[in-house]
Amino acid sequence: MPKSLTKLWLRGLKRLVATQIAPLRAPKTRAPALPVRAKAAKPAVTKPKISGKSRVTRESRVRPRASAWAVGKWSRSFHSAPPAAGRFVNHLAYALYLPSGASLTDMPLVVMMHGCQQSADEFAQGTRINLLADRFGFAVLYPEQSKTAHVHRCWHWYEDSANSGGGEAAAVVSLVREMVALHHFDSERIYLAGMSAGAGLAAMLAVTYPSLFAAVGLHSGVVFGDANSAIGAMDAMRRGSRRDPVGLIDAAVDVAHYPGMPAIIVHGELDSVVSKTNAEQLTTEFLRLNRFIDANGTWRNGERREEIQADCTVTDYVKGGRRVIKTCVVRGLGHAWSGGDDTVQFHSSKGPDASAMLWEFFKYQRRVQSPVGVETLV
Repeated sequence: MPKSLTKLWLRGLKRLVATQIAPLRAPKTRAPALPVRAKAAKPAVTKPKISGKSRVTRESRVRPRASAWAVGKWSRSFHSAPPAAGRFVNHLAYALYLPSGASLTDMPLVVMMHGCQQSADEFAQGTRINLLADRFGFAVLYPEQSKTAHVHRCWHWYEDSANSGGGEAAAVVSLVREMVALHHFDSERIYLAGMSAGAGLAAMLAVTYPSLFAAVGLHSGVVFGDANSAIGAMDAMRRGSRRDPVGLIDAAVDVAHYPGMPAIIVHGELDSVVSKTNAEQLTTEFLRLNRFIDANGTWRNGERREEIQADCTVTDYVKGGRRVIKTCVVRGLGHAWSGGDDTVQFHSSKGPDASAMLWEFFKYQRRVQSPVGVETLV
């Protein structure tokens, strides 16, 4: 048996070797193929190299980019604000946009407060508000948070202490006053707007410094006065305040002597970072600040008008024939600037143009300082 198995194994090995060394068959000849019309070659797409790696550059849906359209002057600098507790150096970076072809004297000023993980340049590009500045003749000021103050450039909107949010607000006020004095902007038409953390600090500025600003715009903002720590801020962002918004405002200011503050509030219906509840509570707070409602939340005077549009629901609160508060809840929008440049983080092409809405609201607001020091809104 072993011998026969050996013979079988040897025969198989011979056949295997014979197969491997056998001459290859000549390939079959085929009839020549009919000529085919050559297709035009597609142009090669060159990907820009960044840090040794390649990536596809995302194009804006609005071409060319908004920054290419703007024809005014863009400048960046630092402002030395008054010393604040806990800060040996209180420099505030900023960018300023001045439209061309118009006198700066008595020109309105819009102050834009960026959100977390944003810079002044990105906020300008994403909102495209500089294009409106060219068209309607107003200046735009962009205070910029330092990475040394917060690694993600977030404003400390939830802390009003001098070495935190209160100090940041004071530095912004100092910057605004210096720009008004330097360029002779109209002190009765200074408007304030912000997104997310920027909206949080804008609310603090509007409530604390009503004599400086004629109106405020809050996009994706958080209810005012609820949080006083980073953990509390995250909680308020996710679900709003568990406390009565009217009580929060009454605890912060003397509403009876508060001069009022017109406000436009814009929020994405699907915002998962800052709950839509915050927009509703902010609206209640500004209804109280402008004395539409009393300390019990009971309606006192004025009129409420709601309009359901294709992409949002708009509500106007009118008093004496003048629109004092406007809210806009944008359908299908998350945590992003409505109607912006969606190539920039936290901006979306969905929804109405929030920048245009802001200016349309702002341009009818003016704060008049009387000789006796009593402020009025007209």
